[in-house]
Amino acid sequence: MNNTTNTKGFYKLSWLQRIGFGSGDLAQNLIYQTVSAYLAIFYTNVFGLNPAAAAVMFLIVRLVDVAWDPFVGAFVDKRNPKLGKYRSYLILGGIPLTGFAILCFWNGFSGSLLYAYITYVGLSICYTLVNVPYGALNASLTRDTDEITKLTSVRMFMANIGGFIVQFGVPACIQYIAPNHDWKQPTAANAWFTVFLIFSIVGLILLVFCFTQTKERVVMESDKTDTVHYADLFREFVHNRPLRILAFFFITAFAMMAIGNTASSYYIGYNIGRDDIVPWFNGLGSIPAFIFLPLVPAIKKAIGKRQMFYTFLVVAIIGMAMLYVITIVPALKSQIWLIYTAQFIKSTGVIVATGYMWALVPEVISYGEWKTGKRISGVVNALTGIFFKAGFALGGAVPLLVLAIVGFNKDLPEQTAFTQQGILWLMTIIPALLLVLAIFIISKYELDDQLIDDINKEIEERSGKIEN
Repeated sequence: MNNTTNTKGFYKLSWLQRIGFGSGDLAQNLIYQTVSAYLAIFYTNVFGLNPAAAAVMFLIVRLVDVAWDPFVGAFVDKRNPKLGKYRSYLILGGIPLTGFAILCFWNGFSGSLLYAYITYVGLSICYTLVNVPYGALNASLTRDTDEITKLTSVRMFMANIGGFIVQFGVPACIQYIAPNHDWKQPTAANAWFTVFLIFSIVGLILLVFCFTQTKERVVMESDKTDTVHYADLFREFVHNRPLRILAFFFITAFAMMAIGNTASSYYIGYNIGRDDIVPWFNGLGSIPAFIFLPLVPAIKKAIGKRQMFYTFLVVAIIGMAMLYVITIVPALKSQIWLIYTAQFIKSTGVIVATGYMWALVPEVISYGEWKTGKRISGVVNALTGIFFKAGFALGGAVPLLVLAIVGFNKDLPEQTAFTQQGILWLMTIIPALLLVLAIFIISKYELDDQLIDDINKEIEERSGKIEN
């Protein structure tokens, strides 16, 4: 490993290490973002599930996560496997995750709700085995806030490479392979399976690469691991105010993203009537990441992280308002370039704001360590995992429930005006309202960079790693 450091704990990482760590999020996005964006439309249009039944399933799977995530968080904090405290689970969890992910998009038991439950629950459980330790891995690499900002920017840049591949590549590849290029019919089942088989295997290879390029160096001392308990999750949530604020921000932000991702394929297909542009519209949602995420460290330094959140959340709301107006005005609706422009503006705000929020997780971990003396990274990531999955659950269930309420019928090539209005609300109004709530929540976050640096230095002084 190539590390340069002036103070133990405040490590500087090489670019290969940053890219290696980021490849883990790229891998997970190839799997989980596909699930977030396309599993609903696969279930309703290809697999043949009733939208209301699928919505209930999305909620039940997240209830399973509520019980499972804290167990995983406490489990990984209490153990020190030879392959690495957190990184070992990239392999141990990554292999079964890949298997269940492939099975989720297999149509061998078409229409079977039981099969959908088994495979989706299995995927979600295995995803936690990868995602919770991976999140904890971030906080175990360094305490340096500038380095964490760079690390998070690289991570989110690579995550959005995965996002672009998913948002553009999934519909484009399925449309190319599917009979008559119709990706929303049962006849496209083999195309769905083939594409996701490839994506999942590539994801596993990337998880292995992440494993080889990372090493935990800021972790709880081994003699304290026995003090970690399942109940730490609840104690941490009660006593760590910044964590509570971040948790509620997570559930709001991820619900907003998941609702928009789920609705986009319905929106382009049934409101705009242009299934052929789904890959371009969805892919455009990831393009701002490649422009703005490299600028995040400079933007944060210039205006501060709270103002950065405010700015980009408002930009996202403006983009959603533009989409709404364009869609309801016939003369504008036919101008595809306007729709692309609004999507780009909306995605710019969403990507920067929701990307940088991951840099706050190591901060709340350090804050908790400062208060309690225990660096329970796994437990904290389990808590944030519960909330971001709750957001995904809402993001998956709400669109399906709304579609059921407004009378969506997959057999109709053109939906009713009432159904189209419901889809438009899912694409614009509901996510915009969630963004307003997110602005209020993040306004309560109180850990600025100077305070976090002081906290981390005090922690290192307590352990005798910094000389006064």
